[in-house]
Amino acid sequence: MAAQQLLLPKIEVRRAKDRFHTEAGWLDSHHSFSFSYHYDPENTHHGLLLVSNDDVVRGGTGFSTHPHRDMEIVTWVLDGELHHKDSEGNSGIIYPGLAQRMSAGTGIWHSEMNASWDRDVHFIQMWVLPDTESIRPGYEQLDISSQLSRGGLVPVASGRGHDAAISIRQKEAVLWSGQLKPGETVEIPDAPFVHLYVARGAGELQGAGRLETGDAARLTVAGSPAFTADAESGAEVLIWETGPALN
Repeated sequence: MAAQQLLLPKIEVRRAKDRFHTEAGWLDSHHSFSFSYHYDPENTHHGLLLVSNDDVVRGGTGFSTHPHRDMEIVTWVLDGELHHKDSEGNSGIIYPGLAQRMSAGTGIWHSEMNASWDRDVHFIQMWVLPDTESIRPGYEQLDISSQLSRGGLVPVASGRGHDAAISIRQKEAVLWSGQLKPGETVEIPDAPFVHLYVARGAGELQGAGRLETGDAARLTVAGSPAFTADAESGAEVLIWETGPALN
């Protein structure tokens, strides 16, 4: 609580064009935070969220087997299909509307390959710090398409036991998604740290102005401002609410 009392209300907009960019032929990736060889000491996280990568992977390619440790990793597919396989024996296809979480824990190896040979897959991958280190690695996936179709914000990944959400080992974090119809308005969750990412479409954030595809807003003890989807395009948003980063 002491750390929260030191925070000042703030909304900081980060534009799509200002993100770090990795282009490797098979991969077109935009990073909201420092990642890989892209490093800015002033842009390493927001609250407990360390990574938010917007990735497009070409057909027949992908991320070959590589390790992770002590991280909660959530993958959300926008278009196409992604094939996940890991050292714990989990294997499956991630598609739009299917939430997936991998708890790296004591260590896990996995691959993420485009399930198609001739079509791109577009997905957002997000990492949050766990509240307990060195747990047994775990995996979970859940189709939440029916909940999303009702409108509003839907819990996708939660450390607080939300119904119809995949679980994460971080009690101070919840990921919300909204596939907002044109003109639809939602309230941003009230939390010490909130990261709003516009994955598709556009909208207006109260107190910050217009956000386009790829833009993000970083809110710090900012209450519950309204977000209204564009009257023509609507918007798909991913919103993390978290506590402060661990020391």
